[in-house]
Amino acid sequence: MNNANNNGISVAKMVQIMDLYNFLPDMDLKVNRITVSDINRPALQFSGYFAHFGNNRIQIIGTVEHTYLQQLDAERREYIYRKFMSYDIPCVVLCRDIQPDRLFLKVAEENNVPVLGTKRRTSEFMAQIIYALSEQLAPCITIHGVLVDVYGEGLLITGESGIGKSEAALELVRRGHRLVTDDVVEIRKINERLLMGTSPRITRHFIELRGIGIIDIKTLFGVECVKEKQQIDLVIKLEDWKKDNEYDRLGLEEEYTEFLGNKVVCHSLPIRPGRNLAVICEAAAANHRQKKMGYNAAQELYRRVQENLTKTVTDDDEDE
Repeated sequence: MNNANNNGISVAKMVQIMDLYNFLPDMDLKVNRITVSDINRPALQFSGYFAHFGNNRIQIIGTVEHTYLQQLDAERREYIYRKFMSYDIPCVVLCRDIQPDRLFLKVAEENNVPVLGTKRRTSEFMAQIIYALSEQLAPCITIHGVLVDVYGEGLLITGESGIGKSEAALELVRRGHRLVTDDVVEIRKINERLLMGTSPRITRHFIELRGIGIIDIKTLFGVECVKEKQQIDLVIKLEDWKKDNEYDRLGLEEEYTEFLGNKVVCHSLPIRPGRNLAVICEAAAANHRQKKMGYNAAQELYRRVQENLTKTVTDDDEDE
């Protein structure tokens, strides 16, 4: 398990992700970097109040900010522009297809501040960019494993090299489920409850099978059998079966594993000849989904046993 280095993303990458247009095409957008997912609407700054200015955030200009600037006299407007752009700002985004005036672009270019635009509504764009940045800037680790979408549940299969993870994933794909990544899983902590798994771009859609080699799942089975990213809901840890080990047979108590401080339900699955891993993984995913919907088969069995014991004791007391 390795920690992935996270020193922010370039403005150029954010432009590509959010499909923005650049008002200063000659500026190198790879230089400026975004390091926080928070955004700022600089209404107070445009009115002259720069205390506690979050200048390390993306600055969003909507209709309110734009119309306020346009009603200022030329001298005051230039002062605000130069004061605002003097801070180390990653970029400025104008929403609702607002066009910046020449002075704004001139001052921005002098201070190497990218000016970008979008036709989307301000509130809509803010929600989208916060989510996108939260994902891109999330703490990230890479682990050895396989991630598959099974019945909508993100199933992470781990275990020692050669134990059968890729073979299980291939069978799951043949049964109609979707592969996210094989061999290397990038895990990002989106928030305190959500872990998102993705594939490194270089190995995306490929599976390695010992004795066969590399196969392209997307090409062989179609685009419906692959997925770009998936929330991690359940971990199946494959391990060699050992006669002396005790394995959970009821599942009354959940076991967990931890990634980036987030706990995920984990089942240890002993491997023996003749066990169909794909069917077991399917059952585990369906059972986990059922638990999230409020039904626990192990607890239901325990309840029935308790009721039966109570009934037996009552019948014996009546017979006496």
